[in-house]
Amino acid sequence: MKVSVLQENLAQGLGIVSRAVSSRSTLPVLANILVKTEDGRLRLSATNLEIGITCWIGAKIEEEGSTTVPSRTFSDLVGTLPNAQVDMSLNTQSQNLNVNSGPSNTDIKCIDSQEFPPMPKPELDGGAEFNVKDLKEIIRQVVFSASTDDARPVLTGVLLVIEGNKLIMAAADGFRLSVREAELSQAVEAPIRAIIPARALMELARVAGDGDEIVTMLLPEGRGQVIFRMKNIELSSQLIEGNFPEYQQIIPGSHTTRTVVSTNAFLKACKQAEIFAREGSHIARVNVIPGNEMQPGTIEISAQSEETGSSEVFVDATIEGDAVLIAFNVRYLREALDVISTPNVALETTAAAAPGVLRPLSEEGFLHVIMPMHLGN
Repeated sequence: MKVSVLQENLAQGLGIVSRAVSSRSTLPVLANILVKTEDGRLRLSATNLEIGITCWIGAKIEEEGSTTVPSRTFSDLVGTLPNAQVDMSLNTQSQNLNVNSGPSNTDIKCIDSQEFPPMPKPELDGGAEFNVKDLKEIIRQVVFSASTDDARPVLTGVLLVIEGNKLIMAAADGFRLSVREAELSQAVEAPIRAIIPARALMELARVAGDGDEIVTMLLPEGRGQVIFRMKNIELSSQLIEGNFPEYQQIIPGSHTTRTVVSTNAFLKACKQAEIFAREGSHIARVNVIPGNEMQPGTIEISAQSEETGSSEVFVDATIEGDAVLIAFNVRYLREALDVISTPNVALETTAAAAPGVLRPLSEEGFLHVIMPMHLGN
């Protein structure tokens, strides 16, 4: 193998694929990045056997070939090279990769590419298409609610359902639930239902660009995998087996109090309360106080700590219904408000022991259910 690439492109490509490199594997080759000439470009691939990421970069290819290069060594080296052309040549007998750029000349010991696990080759037919920007926003609004506890593997994933041109993504951890609905520009040929690891979706959101590029999602039949393909990047992941909970049953069917408040003001109040709540059980009290003819309604967000003190913030609100005092995990509240982009949000409540529902105003497709915490005496 003998190729030339630009340092900037190589550094960017390595930064993308290195997120899938295994840090704890007993297989040394999984700590490496596959470097391979392919269809006139240079392919970089990494996998931890659960998630795989491939990136293609432009290259001048003199000789075809492939090898696997230690990820950290390669990335650190390329980061020190000048912003200029990088020439790489492989000694196939010794598996040493010579990296030459300007005054720098380096040899890296590699592992034969035949030891690298085969990456999935997707069928290009079928699947679903998303706009990158839209998909990243949908992922951002649900993925934070997925569990990080492996005791219930299905809850560490995000349920994805597509029927026709309707998309639903849902994530829950037993204490909260996020649901996002959207319409696709093109309907799918057959219904899709899969549980995708939350980490895979987070990595997809990180490596995907911010433009109007199209992402194609493919689920090869019988392989238990999902593949997201873009122009120069491909991410594959194992699916999670099992049955996702019937999340519709968690969503309250009615409410007795509806509180409309500024999203930003509510978020700031929660951030302040979290300073004092984080040393205990993250409990913040939300006291909904309806207004009257003389004064507007307000919500009081308060938290206290025996060690650091207490906080109270009052926020003007439009309230329909009864007064209610309810406690929530303030971190959960803050994380939900963080992904709501509308100026105002509605908090729907019934009683201190019933879940609350957050709904962005003027955005029908998103809701967040949060379980209450016990207030005590």
